[in-house]
Formats: sequence, C-alpha cells, structure tokens
Amino acid sequence: MKKVNIGGVPEHFNLAWYLTLKNSEYKDQNINLRWHDYHGGTGAMTKALRSGEIDMAVILTEGIVKDIIEGNPSKIVQTFVETPLIWGIHVAADSQFKTIDDIKGSRAAISRYGSGSHLMAYINAKNNNWDIENDLNFEVIKNLDGAIKGLTEGQADYFMWEKFTTKPIVDEGVFRRIDNCRSPWPCFVIAVRQEFIDNNEADLKTILDIINETTSEFKSIPSIDKTIANRYGQELEDVQEWLSLTEWSQSVMDKETLDNVQEQLYDLKIISEKVDYSNLIHKV
Repeated sequence: MKKVNIGGVPEHFNLAWYLTLKNSEYKDQNINLRWHDYHGGTGAMTKALRSGEIDMAVILTEGIVKDIIEGNPSKIVQTFVETPLIWGIHVAADSQFKTIDDIKGSRAAISRYGSGSHLMAYINAKNNNWDIENDLNFEVIKNLDGAIKGLTEGQADYFMWEKFTTKPIVDEGVFRRIDNCRSPWPCFVIAVRQEFIDNNEADLKTILDIINETTSEFKSIPSIDKTIANRYGQELEDVQEWLSLTEWSQSVMDKETLDNVQEQLYDLKIISEKVDYSNLIHKV
C-alpha cells in the first residue's frame, strides 16, 4: 500500500479530507493517506514540503506561490477552495484600538514570515493606502494559541486569521474583530512535491478524484452544518453563513488568476520576480 503524507490546517475547510479518510476511501484504492495537522499554517507547511515531511499540502495560494518562486520544489495541482478567504482583523478585547486607522504602524502578530497572516497584512496595508515600508511591523507568534497569548499580554497589537475560525474566540471576549479583509484570489490550493508527482502521478490522480467527488457534493451532505458546528466548536448560524459564502473547486487554477496573484505579490515586493505559469502549475 502506497503511503502518502498530506498536511493542512485543522479547520472546517478541510473537513472533506477527514470524511474521505474516515470512510477509508483511499485505502480502498491501495493508498495509505496520512493527514497531518499544521497549526502553524502555511509557513509550517512550505517548510514540511521542502523537507519531504509531507508529499502534499492544502495550502494558501499566496504562500505557496511565494515559496515555489523562492525554490520550493513543488507545484500547484489544483484549486481547492475557489472563494476568497475572509480574514478577520483582531485586537485584544480590552485594546485601545477601535478601527483600521488605529492599528496603522502598530505590530501585527504573524504565525511565520511567509505565512498567510504575514502576506495578508501587506494586502490590508495596500487596501488602506498605508506606507508599506513604515506602517508594517511584525511579531512572530507561531499559531492561534500564540496569538491569543501575544495580543492578551501586549506583545503584538493585531492579528489576521480566518474570520469563522476565530469567531468563537471573539464570542468568548478574548479577541475583538475590528474589520475584515478578503484575499483577492481563490484561497486554498493543493500543492505537491515535484518528486512525488514524477513518481506517483496515478496515485495523485486517484487522491484528487476522491476528494473532488466529496467536495462537489459537500454542501448537500445531510446535516453537514451541524457536523461542522459540533466538530469545530462553532455556532450553527455562523457555520451556515460560512457554507453560503464558500465554494470548493475541482479544477486547475487558470493562468489569468495566477498572473493576478503574482502581479499583486510583486507590487507589494513580497516576491522578487514573476515566473511562467508552467513553473507553478502541474496538470494531472
């Protein structure tokens, strides 16, 4: 049986993977797919892809594009979530900051350099016409637990993370959300190490076929909203709103979309060069 390691964030976006694993759908095809949670998000997964710790990752578009351009020997094989990610901009509940203008020039908590929380801080700065050089400062906090500690203890001032994942923390009165920022592209893609693609393309196609079948009918799974609410500790109405806003994909990201991603990252000096579509994408 072929062993395959895949990584992703332990969030509701990835429930389809859990369901297909629970149903032994990969084992039925002689594939031992092993899921690994990466609480540190995109930065931790790009490192794991580079080291060979994982073969595949469900990862933020902007993070993997940046890392492939910087030498990560991986390719994007398809879009996973078509819709943008809604990033909540959070401060400590008792913080003096009330608006986006208030946090200009303050310290953004980020999980790692090169992570989504890092890169989206640039997008937020651009959206609000900040001076990129002078109005962005960063404190590395590793993960969501680190952000709770960092904001509460005053080590950092604001933190950007997916709105619905952090909603329970807002409801508890730990964070206060002052605004939202949407990623200007489809949020999650599936990336695979080139070595794995070269040697296991048939297995990769099987894995993609299985997950795509589940995501294509995900919203029609009976009581899926209740399943998500219970598994991820969220309010049912929040889950229902999230489901109404989220669309999965079963196709490869097109050149126009990827060119837009690169253009924006280049303008923000997040990447130093733009590369050809074929350097980023592999069509299975």
